[in-house]
Amino acid sequence: MKHIRKYVLMFRPIGLFFFLVCPALVFASDAPVVPPQKFVYCTVCHGADLKGNSNIQAPRLSGMEAWYVARQLESFSKSWRGTHEADLPGIEMRPMAEALSVTEIQEATRFVASVRSPKPQPTMQGDVARGTSLFQSCVACHGPQAEGNQTLGGPALTTQNDWYLVTQLKNYRNGIRGHQTDDSYGQQMRAAAQLLPDDQAILDVVAYISNLQP
Repeated sequence: MKHIRKYVLMFRPIGLFFFLVCPALVFASDAPVVPPQKFVYCTVCHGADLKGNSNIQAPRLSGMEAWYVARQLESFSKSWRGTHEADLPGIEMRPMAEALSVTEIQEATRFVASVRSPKPQPTMQGDVARGTSLFQSCVACHGPQAEGNQTLGGPALTTQNDWYLVTQLKNYRNGIRGHQTDDSYGQQMRAAAQLLPDDQAILDVVAYISNLQP
């Protein structure tokens, strides 16, 4: 018994050190995904869990499909996004994407796809009933439950922050996004945004989307 107690006392400091320094290993199931070193800078704007940051208009990436992340990084690198003078967050993002190689874009998409976090809470108000009707024009590309449709290039919308959806719909409608003729998906979305007649219609359709479950 004395020998056992001796070893317990010997290893107690080591165990405490392990617990304090390596909590992610102790509670691996609850730990956030640690980004590869080369992508740590992504969390500066998009948050540790990639939940987005409304203060600097950085979108939520958690829950975003890998294929859509790759397409947007390519859109930035091709200057389809982040070139309009009114798109300040996009202008900041473009050089980040341009610095990535094809391999690094693939690695970045895998990292983003590995991160999961709870569905964001609504922060904006709108008429859900009216939004239900307005969303019917979006179903073909984004799915009846806004679950996304990779075949048609429509991303899932239910995991995105509502403030970001509102901002991007306004950007599409006002020609800030989707104005490059080579950006076929952006052009399609710009045309679709024209079906929303005013800011209230945008709030209403986003309120409906936020009411859906991923």
